[in-house]
Amino acid sequence: MSYAPFALGFAALGVAIGLGLIGASAMSGMSRQPEAIGKLSTQMLIGMAFVELVFLLTVFVGLSAVK
Repeated sequence: MSYAPFALGFAALGVAIGLGLIGASAMSGMSRQPEAIGKLSTQMLIGMAFVELVFLLTVFVGLSAVK
């Protein structure tokens, strides 16, 4: 029995939590300092892109381990 689907599910759960925390923190910062919205949104998008990249790499490695 392969545990790769469970590992991918946990990775997806971790990504969802991470993206939620990044978004919540960015929104909190934007509400405190509206003048920094442009800078914070850029940093938020870069952080989200890195989290998604790690998940995509996890999916590719996980799927290649199944075969």
